[in-house]
Amino acid sequence: MPPEYDLICLSHLRWDFVYQRPQHLVSRFAPQHRVYFVEEPVFDSGVPRLDVSDRPGGMTVLVAHLPWGPTEAEHGQMYRRLLDDFMHQNEITNYVLWYYTPMMFSWTASLTPKAVVFDVMDELTAFAGAPPELVEREENLLRRADLVFAGGRSLYDGKKDRHPRVYFLASSVDVPHFAQARQMPEEPFDQKDIPHPRLGFFGVLDERFDWPLLSAVAELRPDWHWIMVGPLSGKIPESVLPQRPNIHYLGGKDYADLPAYLAGWDAATMPFARNEATRCISPTKTPEYLAAGKPVVSTSILDVVRQYGDIGLVRIADTPEDFVAACEAAMREDAPERLARGDAMLSEMSWDTIWGKMHTLIGEIVSK
Repeated sequence: MPPEYDLICLSHLRWDFVYQRPQHLVSRFAPQHRVYFVEEPVFDSGVPRLDVSDRPGGMTVLVAHLPWGPTEAEHGQMYRRLLDDFMHQNEITNYVLWYYTPMMFSWTASLTPKAVVFDVMDELTAFAGAPPELVEREENLLRRADLVFAGGRSLYDGKKDRHPRVYFLASSVDVPHFAQARQMPEEPFDQKDIPHPRLGFFGVLDERFDWPLLSAVAELRPDWHWIMVGPLSGKIPESVLPQRPNIHYLGGKDYADLPAYLAGWDAATMPFARNEATRCISPTKTPEYLAAGKPVVSTSILDVVRQYGDIGLVRIADTPEDFVAACEAAMREDAPERLARGDAMLSEMSWDTIWGKMHTLIGEIVSK
């Protein structure tokens, strides 16, 4: 019988934005624990308040609304009062704090959890607009944390010497969900009339994407159609997106609908920029593309090269000409052979397995 505790997750990502590592992992606690997903606050003109809403599966999402104007220290005091009142009203006394963002640490450092977990899914200090105090707060969180999980090999390499208990627990894949793409006969309404060949990408559209590369490749092959599925990040203006007749921006889609879009692509791509923001990324879309049965082409992102490129499951190319050649080869390759090798790798990947290891490690600390 696992130890009883509530889970409070503090995240820089909105629960309803894009379904990714936090949602996959945190939701798996809900059948056995009360789970509260605390988003970063929203600043507006109203009085301080805490919006509370339920999600399927037993999740509760909390969003603090704080007024513009006060200092950060005053915001922290308001935030703590809202959180303290909620915890008191719901008798939350035996709990684990699970952080995705170190920025929330200074506002919650006085809480007394049974355990503190830092799940590192991105190198946030490298992102555009990262606040200067993020580095110091991460150091403070690492000193306080009982466990540190790293979602990629490069993230692990960067944290393993900074904490005594860092575990490489790579982001995984829901194989049955994405494997639906192999047999979906009906196309989404906003994709069905786009001509083939189609090369697709899904994910947040932000500064990690190589927009000049996309523009150049689209110009080199005007007969190819690029399908971009995902919301635009607030970090970049819409004017950054290249506008060409063969680039189609379809906007954000529900996680449940992604296999239907994948089903109609001739190849899946990851044209990420090679910059500080992508130095440590380990894209979860890589195994998702493979589970959908699609050939994959990526720029030379280190974790993609090490885990997938070196064994030939993902083609790697960085220049427009090489990217075009890699896509041409990907769409001609021996699909049954690729599927067999990809499926063999995916058979060893599971969100349930990753979560189970995390759950066990947390249980050992809480039980002490």
